Amino acid sequence: MPIPLVVPDASVLLKWVLPPDDEPDADKALLLRTAIVDDAVRALLPALWLYEVGNTIARRFPTHALDWPSALMKFGLEEAPASHPWLAKTGELTRRFDVSFYDAAYHAVALLHNGLFVAADTRYVNQVSEPGSVMALSRRPLDHRVLVGRKRHCEKRGCVRVFRMAGIAHARRSR
Repeated sequence: MPIPLVVPDASVLLKWVLPPDDEPDADKALLLRTAIVDDAVRALLPALWLYEVGNTIARRFPTHALDWPSALMKFGLEEAPASHPWLAKTGELTRRFDVSFYDAAYHAVALLHNGLFVAADTRYVNQVSEPGSVMALSRRPLDHRVLVGRKRHCEKRGCVRVFRMAGIAHARRSR
C-alpha cells in the first residue's frame, strides 16, 4: 500500500514550532508532524514554504527568525520543484477561486501529486473544496474503517485518494 501524501500549508508547519498555547489545533499539527517523521505519511511542499514560514516568524517572533526556520529545515521536508504544470494549476486556482498565490501553490502540489492539502485556513478550504484534495486541519477525524472504505472507493474509480488525520495511526499499523 503506498504511503499517503500530504501537503501541509505554512500555517500547519508553523504550529510545529510556535508556542502551542496561542495556536488552535496545534495538537493535530503535531500529530501530523509525528506521522511524517515516522514515515506513516509522506510530506511534499512547494519550494516557497520556507520563505512564507520565515516571513511569518520574522514578523511575529523576530528573536526566533533564524532558529525556528532552521528547526523546520532539519525535518528535511521534500520540495516539489516548480514546473509549468504546477504554475498553470496554481494560476487556475488563484483565478477561479480568487485566492492567494501562496495558498493555491500548496493546493496545486496536492492536486498534481494525488495528495491531500492540509490547511489551517478553513476559509480557504470552504472556498476551494470543489477540486478536492483539500482538508481543514481542524476537521474532526473520521473512524479508520471509513477511511479504508473511502480508499477502496477511490481506487476503483480512479479519484484522488482521500486521507484524513485519523488515517495516520491506521496507515502506520498497516505498513
